[in-house]
Amino acid sequence: MTKQIQGFIGVASAQMLLGTLGVCVLESGADPLSVTFYRCVIGGLVLAFYGAIQGNLYGVMRLPPRVLGLALTSGLLMVGNWVLFFTAMQYIGIAVATIAFHVQPFMVVVIGALVFRERLHAATFAWIAVALVGLAMATESTKGQTAADASWLLGICCALGGAFLYSIVTIIAKGLKGITGPQLALVQCLCGIVFMSLVVPAGPLEVSSVQWGWFAVIGVVHTGGVYMLLYDALPKLSTPLAAVLLFLYPATAIIVDAIVYGHRLGSAQYAGVGCILIASLGVTLKWGVRRSLAVSAA
Repeated sequence: MTKQIQGFIGVASAQMLLGTLGVCVLESGADPLSVTFYRCVIGGLVLAFYGAIQGNLYGVMRLPPRVLGLALTSGLLMVGNWVLFFTAMQYIGIAVATIAFHVQPFMVVVIGALVFRERLHAATFAWIAVALVGLAMATESTKGQTAADASWLLGICCALGGAFLYSIVTIIAKGLKGITGPQLALVQCLCGIVFMSLVVPAGPLEVSSVQWGWFAVIGVVHTGGVYMLLYDALPKLSTPLAAVLLFLYPATAIIVDAIVYGHRLGSAQYAGVGCILIASLGVTLKWGVRRSLAVSAA
């Protein structure tokens, strides 16, 4: 089996597993703060075990102060992202929350341009406009409510807020040197454990056996397992193929939400999803940028 096939299987498996995360979150019956806390605890244990096997666990303790500080900052942001995303699922459902969250590639582009003073090309603005149109279509309520319904708007805002925080995490991670992906994920979980232990009201004795089962799946499969798959598989794939495979996550979430809870999207929402998918690929793969540069040069 070639490395590219191994990478394909690894990334595809990770994205489809993530598509089932929402069901575990909702079926646990726990509040978003508690789900996030136990995800950090169990996921952190899995990642620590993985780090010990790989022989780089103790490297976390020898990180330079600047790298450690940025890693801890990304941990706080990641925890906030999880809380907001899980909250969004409770208000607007798994499918719509996941779709809204997946506008984060465009946020990364805009924030990166502001932070690093990078030039945004006309083609990039065009793709962002397409994505915004798609977002408006995909997140329209189909439950007889108006888009102005308070709980619906709150759910959309939580999903977009989570996407914004995750965008900053992505930018921080891109600039970090001297720390591996698994090490960064472990630091984020450890940071989450410390921070969330101060705000989560439920203790271990107040968690039912059923909830422990759901938390275990979220921590072992959707956190530790998914991270290990992605960190091993992504370097084996080309950027275009990886960009396409990442959309297996929202696609799986839409299917799972329809099967388990009967939440089916309308035709306009599917069209919106298509707009976001195409626009995301356009931004990631820089469709039209070279042509724009050639026109400018001429």
